[in-house]
Amino acid sequence: MLRAGFADPVHDSQGVFRAVLDALARPGTIHAIAPRLDPPGPLTPELAAVALALTDRDTAVWLDPALAAAPEVAAYLRFHTGAPLTADPGRAAFALVREAGRCPPLHTFARGTPAYPDGSTTLVLALDSLAPGAGLRLSGPGIRGTADLALAPLPPGWPAALRENHAGFPLGVDCLLTAPGRVAGLPRSTLVGS
Repeated sequence: MLRAGFADPVHDSQGVFRAVLDALARPGTIHAIAPRLDPPGPLTPELAAVALALTDRDTAVWLDPALAAAPEVAAYLRFHTGAPLTADPGRAAFALVREAGRCPPLHTFARGTPAYPDGSTTLVLALDSLAPGAGLRLSGPGIRGTADLALAPLPPGWPAALRENHAGFPLGVDCLLTAPGRVAGLPRSTLVGS
């Protein structure tokens, strides 16, 4: 049986969209999202909420192996968003990653082109925890001074990968970090210090 999407598609989608915009505009800040969704496992409510708010039939979605192994997840996303699924992370507009500790290297995703930097992938990660504090030190547009963001689990080699991602600006991958009831943004314009 197919699980329900947003109870109020217009307002719920707008609320998630606004939280995501604020998160990307002010990297390192954490924003509440209350998706009130019960998607099929292992898709988290936060991953589902971002997908339902941001994807449509024109945005290819890549699922990590944990999500791709559950046919109910693909059926749920196709029904509620119409988004086509792709097996090639380099062709994805959005990539949903349930197992952050097994996140593929950032260079496997689309980075955009000089003519179309917006043709890059937005990577959406499900984390166990996301909080202000020691972890990643962030600076750049939208951040006054620096911001510290603690996330767990940290994908392998991420600080260096995020610095490399930033070095290619305006090309690169934008990242949305989710945890229960929370979202934060790491756009490609953000510099990650050590």
